[in-house]
Amino acid sequence: MTRYSARVWLLAAGTSSMAGYVDAIGFLKLGGLFVSFMSGNSTRLAVGLVVDPYVARVAIGLLGAFVGGVVLGTLIAAAAGRWRKPVILLVVGALLAMAGWLDTQGAVGWATPLMAAAMGCVNTTFQRAGEVSIGVTYMTGTLVKFGQRLADAVLGGARWAWVPYLALWLGLVGGAVAGSLLYRSFGIKSIWGAAGMAGVLAIYALFLGPTEPSRGKAFTSP
Repeated sequence: MTRYSARVWLLAAGTSSMAGYVDAIGFLKLGGLFVSFMSGNSTRLAVGLVVDPYVARVAIGLLGAFVGGVVLGTLIAAAAGRWRKPVILLVVGALLAMAGWLDTQGAVGWATPLMAAAMGCVNTTFQRAGEVSIGVTYMTGTLVKFGQRLADAVLGGARWAWVPYLALWLGLVGGAVAGSLLYRSFGIKSIWGAAGMAGVLAIYALFLGPTEPSRGKAFTSP
């Protein structure tokens, strides 16, 4: 069993919120494709191969950028060691800021791939033994765990173990709502808000220290 303190789950929920914000902006800009939800892009790729080659090309580019971000984040995590959380979040913020800057320079084709790379990178923030321990963008698994913990609570198990998974989902949905609202007013410029949020999260991760806090109320996850 892997144990995380409530303060680390708060960081995870904040990171999930930032990811939802970015994905909503990407979805609106791309007209139905995603920068973090790669299951959806995989389906769009498959359908596009049959009915819309342009959509298929965009989808495969986003998939490649996302995987590239995962590779980058994994390498950074290996180099940063116990400080990987703040370092990775700073890199994510830099990628998002670069996406916003390139869009202002007219290089609009680079913005969404960089956003996808940032979302791949951010998924390497929470690791144990070289494996992702908290997924901050893929909510299907989170909702499955939420349902499992609810069932376990009904059966007499840990009463509140479902709370962190609900917080992750609510964080992503809330972030997506904020991203949608700001995109309507500011367009792709709203990505600067996500870059700033990544910086704030990096500072909070730095405050948590190089190791997971061992004191305080903890939640249990498999």
